[in-house]
Amino acid sequence: MYVPEEIIETIRMIEHENLDIRATTMGINLRDCACEDIDTLKENIYNKITTNAENLVETAERISKKYGIPIVTKRVSVTPIGSIIGSAIKNMDKEEAIKACVEVGKTLDNAAKDINIDFIGGYSALVQKGITRSEAMLIDSIPYMMKETDTVCSSVNVATTKAGINMDAVKRMGEVIKKTSEMTKDALGCAKLVVFANAPEDNPFMAGAFHGVGEGDAVINVGVSGPGVVRSAIEKLKGADIGTVCNEIKKTAFKITRVGELIGREVSKELNVPFGIVDLSLAPTPAEGDSIANILEAIGLERCGTHGTTAALALLNDAVKKGGAMAASYVGGLSGSFIPVSEDAGMIRAVEDGALRLEKLEAMTCVCSVGLDMIAIPGKTPASTISAIIADEMAIGVINKKTTAVRIIPVPNKDVGDYVEYGGLLGRAPIMPVNEYSSEEFINRGGRIPSPLQSMLN
Repeated sequence: MYVPEEIIETIRMIEHENLDIRATTMGINLRDCACEDIDTLKENIYNKITTNAENLVETAERISKKYGIPIVTKRVSVTPIGSIIGSAIKNMDKEEAIKACVEVGKTLDNAAKDINIDFIGGYSALVQKGITRSEAMLIDSIPYMMKETDTVCSSVNVATTKAGINMDAVKRMGEVIKKTSEMTKDALGCAKLVVFANAPEDNPFMAGAFHGVGEGDAVINVGVSGPGVVRSAIEKLKGADIGTVCNEIKKTAFKITRVGELIGREVSKELNVPFGIVDLSLAPTPAEGDSIANILEAIGLERCGTHGTTAALALLNDAVKKGGAMAASYVGGLSGSFIPVSEDAGMIRAVEDGALRLEKLEAMTCVCSVGLDMIAIPGKTPASTISAIIADEMAIGVINKKTTAVRIIPVPNKDVGDYVEYGGLLGRAPIMPVNEYSSEEFINRGGRIPSPLQSMLN
């Protein structure tokens, strides 16, 4: 039951504080599409997606209008393609297999465009312990697929706490990211490519969304967002102690999440598709004030990146989870606070002012929702250095039993002090400096970093 005061408060959050539903994502199981004939596989995939998600956009827009709550993006996630393409390419040579993978990526793109969604995720592989031939072909095809498509997002899980870190896959992903940057305009393909440790199977956010193998035929997952709402609440607490700040964040997260639960269940009911989860993540946008960095500064930091930033972010992340969990029947996905540099005006300003560097961002990922996100680096950065950055972030996830990820963008012909402009939700990225000492010998060792002792829970 909603009282008038709550309705008025929600209207204020929407009109003045950028409250929205960031993502309404339909997960679709494609395992029954597998076939030894590549053309039949493509046809099966296209038909499964366009049949299940045919009315997703129309339904989301109708419910958005009904409640007056913006739904920013409508998306689809599918079963990792690396898990279903094997039989179709097993008799092909490497060149043919890569081309076939790209054709499947183009099928996903065509389906997404025909049902008018913003993004489709699931051009993915789960290779935390080993890489099958078909998964290797899919990974090697990513740069070519990104060049040929507009809406397709890709993710590769290279580590878990149970399996350790697949360093062969880490090395390969550094090379793939480097090649993707060279094959797509302004390295845009890299903004749709993420490397994971402990990837969740029900994530509604791109670029990492895929429909996990433990999921059902179809599901609706929702990602909420409201950094501006949280910042506004904290700004009213001048002089209050930290405990009071934590409680206010929890109360605000509860209100934000309740909106997400309402919208998710309405979309689910209208489409006759089971409701999955609400992802509690605070996801910033380039809009002024809709910033995680601004929240940290409202807590008491002169600039995001100074000493105390990691502690403030830990406080924020924990309070968001505690408050949001009480407002949702099922919580999942990433659920925390995102710190994507290019998508957060406060983060960009902190980089420009010299307060925030790559090393500090890495420290912050120990306590936040994901990892090193939407970070642009010089185009001259070697693939081995990119792989080493990935390895560091995977280690944080594996040891701490949490999801971590890397979405890093080496921009050709750009160096420190330059910018790359993407517009929209992807924003504007300042090129950040990278440690220039070599990690090549370490990365070239290959093999697998074993799982840690804390993985032995049985």
